[in-house]
Amino acid sequence: MVVASGRSQRHVGAMAGKIVERLKAAGVTGANVEGARACDWVLIDAHDVIVHLFRPEVRSFYNIERVWSEAAHAPVKTEA
Repeated sequence: MVVASGRSQRHVGAMAGKIVERLKAAGVTGANVEGARACDWVLIDAHDVIVHLFRPEVRSFYNIERVWSEAAHAPVKTEA
């Protein structure tokens, strides 16, 4: 997982466009892009790699680093 911030909606959109362009050049097909219309939070699902691009305010609001950190440290429930 990659998490990054852009300075503005335009910057986030440009980063997303460049990432998709480079994925295609590397032979990655079928990458899905969500949020490119608003460019507040763009999610690129490139199968083995997920890329989250945020404007700083949106990144602070959602704080996905904390969510994933807590999930990584949560106890694993097993069925008896």
